[in-house]
Amino acid sequence: MVRRHELTDQEWELLAPLIPRAATGRPRVEDRQVINGMVYKIRTGISWRDLPERYGPWKTVYTRFRRYALDGVFTRALQQIQAHADAAGDIDWLVQIDSTIVRAHQHAAAMGRKGGGTGRTNRNDHALGRSRGGLTTKIHLACDGKGRPLAILLTPGQRHDSVCARPLLERIRVPRTGLGRPRCRPDQVIADKAYSSRGFRAYLRKRGIAHTIPEKTDQRRHRLRRGGHGGRPPGFDRETYRRRNTIERCFNRLKGFRGIATRYEKTATSYEAAVTLASFLLWARSV
Repeated sequence: MVRRHELTDQEWELLAPLIPRAATGRPRVEDRQVINGMVYKIRTGISWRDLPERYGPWKTVYTRFRRYALDGVFTRALQQIQAHADAAGDIDWLVQIDSTIVRAHQHAAAMGRKGGGTGRTNRNDHALGRSRGGLTTKIHLACDGKGRPLAILLTPGQRHDSVCARPLLERIRVPRTGLGRPRCRPDQVIADKAYSSRGFRAYLRKRGIAHTIPEKTDQRRHRLRRGGHGGRPPGFDRETYRRRNTIERCFNRLKGFRGIATRYEKTATSYEAAVTLASFLLWARSV
C-alpha cells in the first residue's frame, strides 16, 4: 500500500535504475524505503530526527540523501526523465524564467557557526543572503511551456534576477536518448521586466533565441529622449506574454513541498538536491 507523501510504483520505476547499489557489504535498508523517507521529509518539512520509524533509522536516510546530493543522483534522474519527454515530443520549448525568495529557517541560518568559515563569505557559498526579512535564498527557475522545471539555480536572496539570467539558461541541458548533443537552446524565452536589459537581449539574439520581455518604463523614456539614436523598440507579443503565469504555477507546486517553501537545509548542495527531487516528482506526475 502506498502511503501519503510516498513514491508511486510508476515514480519508483523511473528512479530505481539510477540509485547506486553497493556490490558488497552488509545488508542495508531497502532503497525505496529510504527514498520514501526523503520524499516524506521534503514534503512535510519535519527534521531528519523526527522521521517515522517505518523509513528506517533517520541517520541512514540522511546519510544517503547527503551522498546522493553530492553525487548528483537526483540531477541525473531529472535529466533522464526530461530526455524521455523530449524524445516523445512532450516538452514545450516556450521557456519561462523567473525567481522566488525562500526564507531560511534558523537551523539553516546557523551554517558556519561550528568550525569552517564564518560570516558573509560562508553564507554566500551556501546561497544564504541577508535581506530585510532575515536570511533568504532565491530559487531561479526555468520551466517549459507546461510548467515543468528545466533548470534550477540557487543564489543568496538579494541577488538580482538579471545577473542570473545567463547562468540559468546555460543550465538547461536535456540529453538525447540516442546519439547527438544535449539540447540547450529554447525556441523562445518569456520573462518579466526584471530581465529587461540590453546585455541579456543581445545574449539571446546571439544564441538565436526569440524572446518576449516587456520594456521597463525608464528604459522606454530614455530611448524616446534620444530620438533617432535611441534605436527601435524591442518586439513584444502581448498574447505570448500572457502565458508567463505558467512559471508562477510551477513555483506554487514546488512550494507545496514544505521543505522547499522554507529552507531547512544548511548547505546549498542539500537544498538544491531537495528542489531537484521535488522537480523530478513534478515531471513524473505529468508524463
